[in-house]
Amino acid sequence: MANKRNEDIELGPVEGRGSTDKDPFLARRSSSQPTRPQQVGPFGGYFDKVDHSPGASILAYCLSSISMTVVNKYVVSGSEWNLNFFYLAVQSLVCTAAILICKQLGMFQNLAPFDSTKAKKWFPISLLLVGMIYTSTKALQFLSVPVYTIFKNLTIIVIAYGEVLWFGGSVTPMALLSFGLMVFSSVIAAWADIQAAVNGVGHTAEATEAISTLNAGYAWMGMNVFCTAAYVLGMRKVIKKMNFKDYDTMFYNNLLTIPVLIVFSLLFEDWSNDNLIKNFPVETRNSLFIGMIYSGLAAIFISYCSAWCIRITSSTTYSMVGALNKLPIAVSGLIFFDAPVTFGSVTAIFVGFVSGLVFAWSKTRQKVTQILPTAQPTMSASAASNRDAANA
Repeated sequence: MANKRNEDIELGPVEGRGSTDKDPFLARRSSSQPTRPQQVGPFGGYFDKVDHSPGASILAYCLSSISMTVVNKYVVSGSEWNLNFFYLAVQSLVCTAAILICKQLGMFQNLAPFDSTKAKKWFPISLLLVGMIYTSTKALQFLSVPVYTIFKNLTIIVIAYGEVLWFGGSVTPMALLSFGLMVFSSVIAAWADIQAAVNGVGHTAEATEAISTLNAGYAWMGMNVFCTAAYVLGMRKVIKKMNFKDYDTMFYNNLLTIPVLIVFSLLFEDWSNDNLIKNFPVETRNSLFIGMIYSGLAAIFISYCSAWCIRITSSTTYSMVGALNKLPIAVSGLIFFDAPVTFGSVTAIFVGFVSGLVFAWSKTRQKVTQILPTAQPTMSASAASNRDAANA
C-alpha cells in the first residue's frame, strides 16, 4: 500500500528500487557446480521477451496506476457512501494477506520477519498514512478525477519546500517554473469546475448544492496536500534508520493501519443495517466488493510494476512516465465518470500535464548536474606530469 498510497508523489527519480527487489529473486549458483542449460517451455521465450520489454513495463505501470484511481473513484462515488474507514481497512487487510501469501510462495524472499521494535518506531508514520489516505478518499469523493489529479500536483510544491527546510538543498529556477504552472492549472481547474456547477454542466444537483460539494472537496484536498507532505517527509526521515526495503514498508504500513482503521470505523461510522444497505445497494453490491478487493491487490501491482519499469528502463524514464501518466489518469475521469468537459477543464489538464513534464525534466537535469563535474578537479604537479607523459 505504500506505493499505491503515495499516489505518484515522486520528487525525483527513484534510486535503487529495481535492484533491491530484483536481486532476491535470482538464485545464487556456486561457481564449483556445473550449470545445466535451462529448459525453456513453449511460452518461456515469449514471457522472457515481455519481461525485458521497456514498453510492456511502462504500459503495466500506467495501467495499474490508472485502474487504481478509477476503482477508488467508483467505490467512493456513491451518493450515500460514508464508510471510508471501512473501505481503507479492507484495502489494508487484502494487501497484507497478499504480501504474506507471496512470501509463503517465495516471491518476496527479501521481506524481513515482523519486528515489534520496528513496528513501534514506524507506528507514527502509519498514523500519518491514515490521515493521508482518508483525506485522499474524501477529496476524491467530492471532486472529479481530473480536478483531483491536478490539485494533487500542489503536494509536490509543499514536499519540495519541506525538503529544503528539513534536509537542505535548493529549488532550481525550472522547478519554480513548474510550480507556477501547477498553481496556474489548479486555479483554472477550480474556476472551470465552479463555472460548470453554476451553469449546471455535468452536474445534476442544484447549483448551490454543487458549489457546497465542491467547497467540501477543496477543503479535503487542502488537508490531503499537507497530510501527504507530512507522511512523505516523515517517512523519508525515519526509513533510513529502519533499513526498510520496499515490501517491508508496504507490509508494515498495511499491517499497522488495520487496527487504527477498524477502530476509527467502529467509532465514527454508522454500522446500522439501514446505512449498510445505502452504502451497498443490491444492484451494485458485488461490483463494490470486487472493487474493494482489487484496490488492495493493486497496491502490489503498482509496487511490482514500478520496480519492473526502473529495472528495465531507468529511474529517469520512470520519473518521466510518472509525469506523463497524469494525462491519461485525468482523461479517464472524463471517460468513466460524469466529469464536465469544458474549455477550462481541458486547458487545466493540459497545463497540469506540462507542469509535470517541466518538473520531471528539472529533477532529471538537477541529478545530471550533481553527477557530472562542473569544474576540472585539482591536480598535483606530479599527476599532471604523468598525464602529459601518457598523452605524449
